[in-house]
Amino acid sequence: MATTKTTKDERYIEAVGRRKTAIARARITPSTRTAVIVNNKDANVYFPTETLRITALEPFLKVSLPTAFSVSVHVTGGGIAGQATAVRHAISRALIIYDPALRGGLKKEGFLKRDPRAKERRKFGLKKARKSPQWSKR
Repeated sequence: MATTKTTKDERYIEAVGRRKTAIARARITPSTRTAVIVNNKDANVYFPTETLRITALEPFLKVSLPTAFSVSVHVTGGGIAGQATAVRHAISRALIIYDPALRGGLKKEGFLKRDPRAKERRKFGLKKARKSPQWSKR
């Protein structure tokens, strides 16, 4: 889901990114300087480690843009690492709507892939998803 909406005087681009069970909804608005807000907190506060911060903001680092963006992200589900990758996916999709010429670079980096892996459900008669009870001959 990717949309472009116009409010009174602001134009923003909205896109959804996903990884495993994490879902991120990002809104990017052209701005004077780049500022990223994740769940009403600064990205540097929300993502505790440098690795997670770099993962979430990689699309801006890999693609050189003449304009800066104000980014607002709402992310739910999953763990903190899955959320960082979902944020990266959402920002990448929003940037493609802003400028379709960026698609090649972002696709080559693998930022447009949705990671669908999720925990497999437990089946009846088994201890876990695939582990069966110990077999006894007698």
